[in-house]
Order: sequence, then C-alpha cells, then structure tokens
Amino acid sequence: MGDILVGTCSWTDPALVGSGWYPVGRRSTEGRLRYYAERFPLVEVDSSYYALPGERNSRLWVERTPPGFVFDVKAFSLLTGHPTRPGVMPEGLPADARDPGVLDEVWARFAAGVGPLRRAGRLGAVLFQFPPWLRPGARAEAFLAETARRTAGWPVAVEFRHPRWWCAERAEATRVLLEGYGMSAVAVDMNRALASSVPPVLAVTSPRLSVVRFHGRSAAWGTGTKEERFRYAYRDDELAEWIPGLHALAARAERVHVLFNNCCGDRAVRAAEAMARLLRSAP
Repeated sequence: MGDILVGTCSWTDPALVGSGWYPVGRRSTEGRLRYYAERFPLVEVDSSYYALPGERNSRLWVERTPPGFVFDVKAFSLLTGHPTRPGVMPEGLPADARDPGVLDEVWARFAAGVGPLRRAGRLGAVLFQFPPWLRPGARAEAFLAETARRTAGWPVAVEFRHPRWWCAERAEATRVLLEGYGMSAVAVDMNRALASSVPPVLAVTSPRLSVVRFHGRSAAWGTGTKEERFRYAYRDDELAEWIPGLHALAARAERVHVLFNNCCGDRAVRAAEAMARLLRSAP
C-alpha cells in the first residue's frame, strides 16, 4: 500500500494569510512555511505558474522544511499553452510560445528553478494543468509528446481541463496515452453538474504517483471571479466519499498526493486537516 500525502495548493495565498490560520509570530515568509510543514507533508507551489521559479527560493524551501516534505510545482503558464504576461518573461523575451528560441530559454529557466528540489529529492511532481481549450486530437497529442520530451526523467502529473479527455468513450485512450509517457493522471473533484465539469476518473498511469486535486464544488466554476470559483467548504461526508478511491489508488501507486485547491480563506487547510483525519480513522 502506497503512502497518501495530504496538503494544499498554496501556503502563501493572501486569503489564507489573512484568515488567521497562521499564528502570531509565524507570519513571516520563513515562519509560514515552517508552520505549514509542521502540519502537512506536501504542498503545491502555484506561484511558478505565474512567474518562473528561482533557484534561490527552491533552496530556501528545502532548508525550511523537514526531511521527507515534498513540493508539487505547477508548470509555468507558457509551457502549458496559457496566456502569459510579457512582464513575467525573463530578460524581456516575448511571451511567444511559437518561437523555439523563446521556448528553449523558458524551459531551461524552469528546469534550473526546480533543480534544487530535484537534487534534494523533494520534487513530488511538476503539474501540467492544460487549458480547457486543449481538447483531444492530433494537436493536443503533439503538444503532450513535446512536453514528454522536454521533461524526460522528471516526475510529471497532467491535469486536463477539457471534459472530453475523461468522458466514458475516451477515458481508456487517455489513460493509455499518459501511461505511455509515464505521466501521472490527475483526478479532480469539482461541481459535477456543469457542461465544463471534468469527470472524477481515478486512473493510475504511473506506478510512482497518483494525484487528486479538490477544486471545491462551487456553481460559479468557469464563470465567476477566482474567489467565487473556489469559495467552497467541504463537508466530512463529501470527503469521505473519496476514501475508498484514494485507498484503491494507493494499492497501485507508491504515493498518492491529495491536494486542496479551494483556496478561499482557510478552507483549503481545514479540508486538508479533515481529509487527513478521515484517512487515519478509515479501516
């Protein structure tokens, strides 16, 4: 049976910092991470989606967390086909994913940024969250093949946001595709009543790792503000629905990462605490 690690998709989210979850005296940059790592064994770095990660920060993260603590790092937006602000590009490079020279430089910077985590054995996975307009087809598969080439030897997890990837008639082909590249499939929990909802398919595509991300079940998903999309407090019975599935994943993978992305106030950390408690008490 593999290990099930529970955490959240940020420890620096302003809403969390402002919620009061961090006690007085533990609210500095260093203090927050140390406090978080005393309570959870896993966190996702979401800032790396908005700006390329730096080697110095990665080294500090390793120094400020205990042995065994792991970081899942979200891939930079340009590398997943999302719009990217020119101001976050290195040295004035254009935010043009069609330019091979630009891509080569961005990939090199990203690899260098996560390098300290990889060398320390603290990189759980690099999360490639592809945009909802990336639908199944030849173009998407070519994009995935290029990503696999660029990330050879990395632990990679893939979250598709277009629902057709995991619809009943396509799910097996998606599983085989990811398995062929050794990439971990990401299952999601979200509002299931929307046309854009991704089915909660549990597929093990790498023996090393499976990932489940909990986005909350807000009806504003895809339409509201960020706060409206992620403003959701999980009940214990909703979390308990996932316990058998998480155990099933752990029976086939060395590790399972369970991450809460309902980042509105302290709701993600509270849900993660509840899930960890339910897992400890489950038979």
